Formats: sequence, C-alpha cells, structure tokens
Amino acid sequence: MSYIRRQVERMSGYVPGEQPKVAGLIKLNTNENPYPPSPKVLEILRGAIDGKLRLYPDPTSSALRVKLGKIHGFDPEQIIIGNGCDDILNLCVRAFCGECEKLAYFWPSYSLYPVLANIQGATQVELPLDENFQIQAHTPLLSKLDGVKLVFITQPNAPSGGWLQRVQLQRVIEEARGVVVIDEAYVDFASEHCLDLVSEYDNVIVARTFSKAFSFAGMRVGWAVGSGELIAALNKVKDSYNVSRLSQLGAEATLEEWDYFQQNVKKICATRERTSAALAKLGFFVYPSQTNFVFTKPPVPVTAKQWFDGLRAKNILVRWWDADRIRDFARVSIGTDEEIHKFLEATKEVCEEAKR
Repeated sequence: MSYIRRQVERMSGYVPGEQPKVAGLIKLNTNENPYPPSPKVLEILRGAIDGKLRLYPDPTSSALRVKLGKIHGFDPEQIIIGNGCDDILNLCVRAFCGECEKLAYFWPSYSLYPVLANIQGATQVELPLDENFQIQAHTPLLSKLDGVKLVFITQPNAPSGGWLQRVQLQRVIEEARGVVVIDEAYVDFASEHCLDLVSEYDNVIVARTFSKAFSFAGMRVGWAVGSGELIAALNKVKDSYNVSRLSQLGAEATLEEWDYFQQNVKKICATRERTSAALAKLGFFVYPSQTNFVFTKPPVPVTAKQWFDGLRAKNILVRWWDADRIRDFARVSIGTDEEIHKFLEATKEVCEEAKR
C-alpha cells in the first residue's frame, strides 16, 4: 500500500535550473536580473525588519494592489497578488480546472504547465507551436480547444523568447470557452503587452512577476489582473497569507523606483542584442528575443549538450533540456556585460575544442 496519490507517484516534478552550491560560478541559467534592487528598496526592507514581523501580513496585499491598479489602469478588485507568478498559475488550476477536465498549453513552452496539470489530475491538451515557435491558429489546432477549461499561453514565449503574433493569440482566446491565462513573466523586456485584452475579453487573465525586471526573484511576488469574477474565484482558493510582509513592502517600494528598474531593463536589452549578434558571428542560430534571455543553437559539429557541458566545466551555467524540439538549443540568461564577455570567450573555446 502506498500513502501517495497514484497521480503523484506517476508524475515527474518540475526541475528548476541548477542553483550553485559553490562560489565562483557565472549563473546564466534561471533568467534572474543581474542587477540588484535599488538602494532605496533595500533600505526600506532593512528598516522593516522589526517587531512587526511577529504579525501576519495583509492577506490581500491591498496597498500593493492599489499601486498596481493606478499604474496599469485597473480596479484593485481586479488584481490578485501571489507568491511569485507560479503561485498565480497554481491558483488558476485550482479555481478553473477540475480533475479529469481539460487543461491546454502550447509547446514548447514553460515546463511547469504539465506539472500543474498532473498535480490536479487534469487531462492535458498539448497545442504545438510551429517550427518558428509561433501559434498557427488553424482549424486542426482550434478544434483541440473543445471542452478545454483552462489555457496557458506564455507571452513572450519561453524558452524561445519570441513574441507570439497577436492576431493568432486572439483567435485562440475567441475560440476558447474556458479561461485563458496569458503568462507575461518576461513582458517588461518586450516592445508590446497584452493587458488590454483583459478589458476586451471576460475570460482572459494576464499574469506578471516582480522576479525578472524588478530584481525580486528572491522575494517571490507575482500578480494577475482579470475580471472581478475571475479574481474573486482565485481569492477563494489562495492561501490565507500567501505573500510575506517584507515581500509586500519591497514590491510597493519597487514601484516607486520605476526609473531605476527601467534603466536596468534598457541595459539588459542592449546586452541581449550584443549577445545575439556575437553568437551569430560565431555561427550560432539565435531566435529574436523579447525577453531577458536568448535561445540559440550552436554550429555544427557542436551539439547543444556539448556546449552546455563545456560551459559547465568552465564554471558557467546555462539551461539545456533533453526534450523533443528543443534539445538542439540552449537558453542563455542575460547577465552583466562582464559575465557575458566571459561567457562568449568560454563559448569560443568550447567550439574550438569540439572542432579538433
């Protein structure tokens, strides 16, 4: 007899990027911001470490919701705050997709989606992206949406980094009879966004995070906006106190430092373009990116696995998956200019070694 649910016994869990256990590694594998939060944010966090930590935090993160609502033009009741964007995605599965009901996601995309479906015991519907990692909303694909209760769409896409064509995305939304969650974890590095679709469609939720552009991955703050009805459902199934006092205060302070975070975003985007150009010059195929990473394929005879292993041996971490359609590629997070310089020098060495 096992004490574990059969569904959990059979499934594989989500595998995060490697977290260094030794000093000196260059970490370009988990899409963290290479720059710290602003000094003012850190000062506010230090000042908040006091006796109030014995008290529970605001269960609805009301002050943060008000600030986000003012910035983006939504009523605070349309916004929910989560323990990172992953918490929001989990709440959506809890609220909108029951056991044996259909949950759809595009592939290749964020590998957490099938894990969340498995935990729930939902029926997975994999919607294939085309050879350029774009949605082609033709009849065979749209027919798969029949009976689907929840659809996850990463915009811009991960791991490819590309912006999904809006007209194709809207066709999916219009065909879907369930809730469509647009996961905009990387949108601050893109030239467009999809927040307006929340007002246009009553079945759309847009989810975002403070982890990437706002340098707040360690504090775990995500948020989502949708109709009042959908957000009310998420509030019913969330943990009572799902975001810590420090995380709420830090996120509020971060929103007051808009110029600081925008400067960092500009630096990252500039480094991204230089990195893409440098890799292309070395013979790599690089997908155009609207994120803080690049998705790239090394030149023959170097395989992505060889490149990944060779960089790891030189104390540089990137991300590689042994999975269909993406095993020939690796994903490289954008670091500081110094980190990227070392990464490119190491890449040249790995390529030269492979050709000998």
